[in-house]
Amino acid sequence: MESIGVLMPIPMNNYLERELEKRFNLLKLWTVPNQTQFIKDHAESVRAIIGNSSSGADAELIGSLPNLEIIASFSVGIDRVDLKVCKEKGIRVTNTPDVLTDDVADLVIGLTLAVLRRLCESDRYVRAGKWKNGDYKLTTKFTGKTVGIIGLGRIGQAVAKRAEAFSCPIAYYARSEKPDVKYKYYPSVPELAANSDILVVACALTQETRNIVNREVIDALGPKGVLINVGRGPHVDEPELVSALVEGRLGGAGLDVYQNEPEVPEELFGLENVVLLPHVGSATNETREAMANLVIGNLEAHFLKKPLLTPVV
Repeated sequence: MESIGVLMPIPMNNYLERELEKRFNLLKLWTVPNQTQFIKDHAESVRAIIGNSSSGADAELIGSLPNLEIIASFSVGIDRVDLKVCKEKGIRVTNTPDVLTDDVADLVIGLTLAVLRRLCESDRYVRAGKWKNGDYKLTTKFTGKTVGIIGLGRIGQAVAKRAEAFSCPIAYYARSEKPDVKYKYYPSVPELAANSDILVVACALTQETRNIVNREVIDALGPKGVLINVGRGPHVDEPELVSALVEGRLGGAGLDVYQNEPEVPEELFGLENVVLLPHVGSATNETREAMANLVIGNLEAHFLKKPLLTPVV
């Protein structure tokens, strides 16, 4: 398989790169000055693309690679891949579900505690030498708060399981009620938000879920509510979120994703009730290695004409 061209548009993971280079002809697009010409020069040899949450394959890129057979995403989300075009052309698409579920769900709990207990601000308080002037102000407990989850898939259910350990009532919104789930179901996101203390965004990004958290939802969550987003930035109407936090119409937010990453609204930087992370939901050594192995496993299965491990298309 050493002659098979595998295109990687941006740097993703050192381990993944090393393992791909052992097996394929890895083409690192970000290392060349003229990327358009590079793609033209290697168009015939490229049979696979590696995508992730930031880079995938749009119709133009797919159309420029006549021998493209598979797009293996180094992420669960495949919103950066034009699935319609892939289906039309018979191009396979894979992702990396399951292996990152625990890390992302763990992070939801960490973000929630950090926002409610003001962990980041308390840390800065101590580092600035302010403790000698008096104890840090009182914060808000997590145990017993109602957690509403938008999207009760793998990650949503893992979040619910963890929140239950904090004696939190769980509610959820999904496209339809899940008959085998014991949690309270709400048929709309505003209803879920109105009945939640903490609202977690954990659904896939589709046209239907863009801006699923809008002004109506934010206002329903209210000045004591907390929004946690580990899905995608476009799930949330970011200008509305910023104005709600600045005006005090929302109690707080823990954000791992943003509308135009890596750009983050500067208005959030000075707010102590907001915790900002640089899209690190799955960013542990263990999980990134497992994700890389799954990407490689899917590529090998495809080119050896075996069943894909985690097919999307």
